[in-house]
Amino acid sequence: LILLDKKIAGITGEYAAVYENFAKDIYHALETAAERLSKYHTLKIIFPKSSYYPVEIIDGFNRFCQDYAFNYATVNNIKEETISPGEVYITVMEDDLVKLIERMLQLNLKAGKDVGIISYNETPIKKIILEGITTISTDFSAMGRMAAQLVMQGTRDHLEVPFQLTLRNSL
Repeated sequence: LILLDKKIAGITGEYAAVYENFAKDIYHALETAAERLSKYHTLKIIFPKSSYYPVEIIDGFNRFCQDYAFNYATVNNIKEETISPGEVYITVMEDDLVKLIERMLQLNLKAGKDVGIISYNETPIKKIILEGITTISTDFSAMGRMAAQLVMQGTRDHLEVPFQLTLRNSL
């Protein structure tokens, strides 16, 4: 048995795992971006109640905001959110990224100037949208290589996948 992406509580015995440390990863990514974040006063994470993303992400986000004295909030529905200059939005779902950008365009707010955007999971299109969307992402290629290595070696190690911030014009 090899668990990929997340360790699951209650699984016992000997097994291999290649996993993300969700709370630590977002904290470290935001810490790396702290200089750019300093031009904003509020950080908001768009985290729908129906999200399949782990709540540990919110834990790491909240801890970062408290440690670095940012105002912060968890937004469950971007359609109902008031978007104001000086705020950074972190999106975990692609649909919410699109809705956020649509709303910003309607309000004539500029990404990276009026409002910051950070999106989960690097994809090629994020290099182009709005002259570049800042991303925080697990290295999915590394996850695959690490899992293959565990299979080839027959080991039951637990390996944490690298996580990275890619700064672009949206922040």
